[in-house]
This record gives sequence, C-alpha cells and structure tokens, in this order.
Amino acid sequence: MPDGSALICAVSGCSPDRGKDILTEAAALGVDPLVLVRTRCRIDDEEIFARAARWAGLAFSPVVPDSGRFRTRRVRVENLAEVRSLRVTLFDRDVLFVAPTLGQFLALAEHVGIHDETRRRLCIVPPAALRRALVWRHRDILIDFSRQNLARAWPFSTAHLDLGLGLRLGFVLVLVLLLAAAVLAPFEARPVLVPLFFVVLVLPSWFRIAAIVDEPAVGDTGPERLSRDAELPVYSVLVPLRDEAHMVPQLVRALLDLDYPQEKLDVKFIVEEESPATVAAVQHHIKATGYELVTVPPAPPRTKPKALNFALPLARGRFVTVYDAEDMPAPDQLRRAASLFAQQPAVACIQAELVPDNADENAVTALFASEYGGQFGIMLPCLVNWGFPVPLGGTSNHFRLDVLRRIGGWDAFNVTEDADLGLRLARRGIRTVMLNSPTYEEAPVTLPAWFRQRTRWMKGWMQTFLVHNRRPLALLKDLGPVNFLAFQIYVGGMILTPPLHTLYMLAVAIRLVFAGLTAPGADPLSLVEMFTLAIGYLSAIGLSVFGLIRLGRPYLIRYQLLLPFYWALMGLASFRAGFELIRNPHFWSKTSHGISRMRRGSVTTDARSAARSAAEKGWSG
Repeated sequence: MPDGSALICAVSGCSPDRGKDILTEAAALGVDPLVLVRTRCRIDDEEIFARAARWAGLAFSPVVPDSGRFRTRRVRVENLAEVRSLRVTLFDRDVLFVAPTLGQFLALAEHVGIHDETRRRLCIVPPAALRRALVWRHRDILIDFSRQNLARAWPFSTAHLDLGLGLRLGFVLVLVLLLAAAVLAPFEARPVLVPLFFVVLVLPSWFRIAAIVDEPAVGDTGPERLSRDAELPVYSVLVPLRDEAHMVPQLVRALLDLDYPQEKLDVKFIVEEESPATVAAVQHHIKATGYELVTVPPAPPRTKPKALNFALPLARGRFVTVYDAEDMPAPDQLRRAASLFAQQPAVACIQAELVPDNADENAVTALFASEYGGQFGIMLPCLVNWGFPVPLGGTSNHFRLDVLRRIGGWDAFNVTEDADLGLRLARRGIRTVMLNSPTYEEAPVTLPAWFRQRTRWMKGWMQTFLVHNRRPLALLKDLGPVNFLAFQIYVGGMILTPPLHTLYMLAVAIRLVFAGLTAPGADPLSLVEMFTLAIGYLSAIGLSVFGLIRLGRPYLIRYQLLLPFYWALMGLASFRAGFELIRNPHFWSKTSHGISRMRRGSVTTDARSAARSAAEKGWSG
C-alpha cells in the first residue's frame, strides 16, 4: 500500500518530515489526517480532495451532479452521517462518488493500480459535497423524519397529533374563566375566590422564594477540563438560521474562537431554502472553515425544531449543542461541557447560562436581562439541585447525541421545543445539569419584538402544558408525585401568573379606591389579597435582583420598579398566545437579531468578572 506521508505531502505541499508529523499528530488526536491538513495548513476541503485525487490518479468533482439518477439504495436515516459513497448513473455509466479518508485513499490508489477499469467508475468528492447530495437524495425522508420521528419514538407526545382543537378551546376557556374570576374576586364570592387565588398565585411565588434563600449545592463548577485535545470527542454544533444573513460573520467568528480543536468540530449551519441571502452568506463565510451548510426544503411547519430535526441525522459528534444566530458562547463552553459529560456519565443534558449582553440599552432590554439573570443564574440551578424537571433554554443546551435520538429529538410543532424537551428528559429519568459557562445573547430591543417573542413563548408553554397533561396518569407515573406537582406549579405558573396577577391587582385597587380599606381585623380577606399581590411581585423582584447582583449589574435594579407594567405586557402576550393557540398553533414568530445599537460582546470587564466569580462559588451542576 502506498505511503500515507507521500499523500500528505502531495496534498499539503509540505516536506516528508512534516508529513510524518501530521500523520503522528492525527493518530494521537484520533482524527483523519486529511482533516488535520485543513486546520494546520489552512487548505479548504475542495482543494485537499482535488489534490488527493490527482495523486491517486482518480477523477475529481467538487459536487455530485444532481442531474444524474441516484442508484444507491435508501439507507436508514440515522446512518446518513456515516455514508461515504453514492452511486449515480450519468448518461450510460454508473459512477461511484466517494469521499474517502486517508486510509481509504491509499487502498483505492492500490486497487486502481491493479484494476484499471475501476478508475473509470470512481470520482472523488469532498465530504460536504457528498453529504449535500445525500440530503438531496433523501430530502423527502428527512422532511418526514423531521416532522414525524417524535410521534414514532414517543406516541402521544407531539403538539401536532395530540393537541386537538377541542383541547385547545377547552384550555383557553378555562383561562378566560380564571381571568374573569380574578376580576370578580375582590367583589363577589370573596370567601371562595380570594383563598383560591391565594393558592394559585402564591404557590409559584414560593418557588422563587425558595430559590432565593436556597444556596445551590456546590458542584463541579468548572469541571476540571479535559486538557489534552486527544481526550476530546467530535462535537456537533447545530446552528439554525432563517433570514439572518447579517448575523453570519459574527457567528462564524464566535465559533472559530471556541477553545476546541477545529478538526473535532462538526458545525452544521441549517438554513431554509427560502432564505437565499442567508444561504449565500453562509456559503461565503464557511468556505475555509470545514463547517457545512444544510439547506432545508420548504415544508410546514416552518419552525426551528423542524430544521434541527432535519439536520440531526447528519450530526457526527458524540455530543451535540444548538446555537442561535445571535449567540456568542464563552470560548471554553464546549470543552467544559465535554469534560462534565466525561466526569458524570449519568448526565445526558447540560444547559449553559444565557446572558443578554445589551442589557444597558433601554428599559426593555434591562428587564429582559434581569429576568434571564434570575432564571438561568438562580432558578434553573435550584431546579437541578431539587431534582425537578428543568425547562431548557432555546439555545446552548448540550446533549449526548445517542440519548437525544433515542427520545425522538425535538417536537417540530412545539414553538418552545426547549421546555418540552426538558420535560421529556425528566419523564425518562434522564439527568439535566447547569453549566456556568455563559452564552451571550441579544435581548429584544423594541417592545414589538419583545411582544412577538413573548407571545411565542407563552403559546409554547401552553402547548407543553397541554400535551403532557393530556394523559395525567401517565405523566404522574413518569415523574412521580413531587415532580408532577412541581411541573404543574412551575410551568402552569409561567402561563397563569402574569395575566392573573395583573387583573387581580387592578381589581383589588379598584375595590380599595371605591370601597376604602376596611380595618384588617374586620376584613382579614383584604390582608390575604394584599399579601397575595405583595408576595408575587416581591418574589419576582427578589429573584431578578439577586440575579443582577450575581451578574455584576446591580445598577439595573432600578428598572424593577417597572415590573407591574412588565407583567401587564406579559399578560397581554398571554391573551395573544391563547388566540394563536386556537387559530394558528404552530406559527413561529421569528425574533429579529442584529438590531442592537450596542457593540455585541461589550459586556464590561467588571460584569464578566463578577459573573465568573459567582460561578466559581458553585452555580453549576
């Protein structure tokens, strides 16, 4: 068999000694030497495989022609990432398009030297070109997989088949009746309604209070990192994009800055075919990186989880994560996540902390950032430590790929697929933990943008709440009594608390204005009303305040005075979400990014240091 170093030298133009060094390094890292040539010699895959084909005396094509007739048998969708060849009939000849590893190249070179006829039937293509052709060949199967795989893997668990119109109408009717009761509670049937709303509104508040007073258990805060690149596995990164061409340069820079060997990154930019400008931007910016573009054919529903499911069979890593267009993950995030997975084999999902870095821009971004500070910095770590279900964030969640596939991936029809996936993991007894490595995001800058995003979130939480409660006995059996109640209170509270608190507060205020405040001893129900309102707002403010202090941004606390108005806007978003749940349940209202006037990544050094210091004190799983 020919010498591998000779092929490396032919491809890279390096000396024989350097060729041997690349082979040795590739063996130590556990990667294909041709991949290492790309990262060490900065030669793109198309040029590498063209040179390798010339060296082996084989034909080369930068693409697999889609005009031919594909002869390859249909393969299992889950195995697409491993396919290295594709047979196509071009005119009157069967051609086998191959994307070989270095070892396979050497075997082919030896084979065609003996069997010259084989040379006429082989054509070398870059691996990304072969995978694009596989996607084209199997696009109908992939679309079906992206929409139906969850229903096959886990019956009665999707927002498409298991969220009928009657169930949606019934839920919205109950919500309307509760809202009407909130308005009437201070005036009519007070002995019944006031205690009812005390229970409904105070229980979610106790979650927040418990999180504030509870010191999260000190875990492996930055787990001891896998220092040797050879110890790290291939890591898949899925990046769904739609109409976000302007975000691609920033995103590519953030991915290139990751402290992870680039030859072990499997980055997939997943773009709808109906976003031609974004497709062009990705093609332009990833040419020399080894990252890949996966284009998703137009098919309903046009949601992020459907796009993720479409690309999931192409993921080649042991672990997989999701980043959105505006994300700027900390450079150490993948290495820390891989280290934590290695140290805790029972952990199958890791949620990194999400931190808006444009919080200083206006009141909307400040309130959004304070909400995130409490949610990802305090609330979710406590849910992990208490062993409760964890509603994941929509980005920077890391999974063991085999576990994610086993539970059916994402629900293509759920518009908060993250919360749904977190609950499905809990129902299967799969452990989720938090990681203290932040991902910086862009908070919505304008009120309309915030309102559209919050409406989608509210609708998705309603979908998740309804789908899993559709069979309550099965949910109770899967979660157990404590986690079952925790889910009802926490997720139900996210849906109900803002609109109920807002209407209840207005009704109480009207009664006090027109009827006057009776002496507490004569009217204890008035004290219950005031306590219910106070505990709700103070617990939310407290969670946000401690979250901001932890992030090193105490100067944003003043915006908490606007919390009643912020909750009122959430209430309006809930009304809109209920309307959409009936009329258009799977509509995905896209959040626009890249409109902040602040320079992204401009979080102050003091704030970053404060966040890092707090993290090192134990805010992780």
